[in-house]
Amino acid sequence: MIEYECSISALPKMIHISQVEPNNFPCLIFSRLHNIHLIREQPLRASNRFIESYSILEHMQDQRSLFDIPGEIAYFNTAYFSPLLNASRDRMITGLNQKIHPWERHPEDFFDDANRVRELAAGLFGGDAEGYAITPSASYGLSTAARAVEPVIQRGDIILVLAEDFPSAVLPWYRVAKERGAVLHTVPVPVDGNWTKAILDQLVPGIRVAAVTSCHWTNGAHVNLEAVGEACRRNDTILVVDATQSLGAMPLSMETVQPDFLAASGYKWLLFPYGASLLYVSARWRNARPLEESWITRANARDFAGLTTYVDAYLPGARRFDVGETCNPVTLPGAIAALEQLQAWGIPQIAETLEGINARLCNALQTKGFQVPDASHRSPHMFGAKLPATYTGNLLQDLRPHKIFLSQRGQFLRISPHLHINDHDMDRLLGVLEEAVRGKLH
Repeated sequence: MIEYECSISALPKMIHISQVEPNNFPCLIFSRLHNIHLIREQPLRASNRFIESYSILEHMQDQRSLFDIPGEIAYFNTAYFSPLLNASRDRMITGLNQKIHPWERHPEDFFDDANRVRELAAGLFGGDAEGYAITPSASYGLSTAARAVEPVIQRGDIILVLAEDFPSAVLPWYRVAKERGAVLHTVPVPVDGNWTKAILDQLVPGIRVAAVTSCHWTNGAHVNLEAVGEACRRNDTILVVDATQSLGAMPLSMETVQPDFLAASGYKWLLFPYGASLLYVSARWRNARPLEESWITRANARDFAGLTTYVDAYLPGARRFDVGETCNPVTLPGAIAALEQLQAWGIPQIAETLEGINARLCNALQTKGFQVPDASHRSPHMFGAKLPATYTGNLLQDLRPHKIFLSQRGQFLRISPHLHINDHDMDRLLGVLEEAVRGKLH
């Protein structure tokens, strides 16, 4: 047995490793967790197994030192705009110097960072690396999906969308429906908050496209994509997913969900710099028409001297869907640093820790008169709390002087922490909210 002390949160924990190949273990564990120090070693039985199991006895908490967030700031607004990791900032500064000193940039730099993003994304979310395209936004990715799908849409086909979904997830389908004579069918907001059941009830044979989300952006209501994906395959429905409000904070398996397209903005739960995002395209659609025609997606793109020899062939996989100027020397290095940090934390561990934070907040808010979704319908990382009917003020405006930041979407106060949140932040938020609803906030 080997015991390791880990400072992955503010409190030390013990990680117990059994059946480890000693020469290999340190390099593996350093790719998963930070600041791990060997404190005691006992003899190990001979084993060819790499790792059988390990367990972390506490959730990760308080990774604040990895961000540049002053102590007086309580930031519960990741679903709006995530704070940038210090590691991403440093990589971006290095990348900016390549623009300042362009003679230091090499031809392969136009491709290598994008391919590294693809590899990391595949390792975190599944699917093959060849299926990932680099986009500037979720709207670009979803419009790419709509452009690719449009030729197979016939007059009278039904396209399913969700009520009160984010505009970028709906507007491309408005255009497709108008130009192809298709019919938009909107799933109404479920009274009980169960979006999965509401979608499945409407996802009947004859639905040509299902444009859904993994987590409703207004209040964090969970959508079971595995069940939706299974229903789509059964009905031969094209599945297009906007995963902006969950990718990076909630486990996802491309192999299980099997979306035709899945897009996500990077600047929220992926912790990317603004302007870098992801699109996953299933193998079925990788020969479809892209949104734009760029030199860097063509088969001869690496031959800078021969670019005037125009070719029809694209680079393999989903690269044809990459945005022009794919390898931005500033944003992509920042995105790589973010993906590496997500890999080090582990998506399940992120989700579990955020779920614990939000469970504490939900329980406390209910005692103060807020309505929160049932735990069975909540996503682990964010939730919406309905303000008490007695409160008539402007809560966001009231919170700002106290340096507490969150969002309001419709009738919901949207709370979306990340691993920088600590007990002091939670205590301040709950205290100020209690004073606000009692009319005693100053």
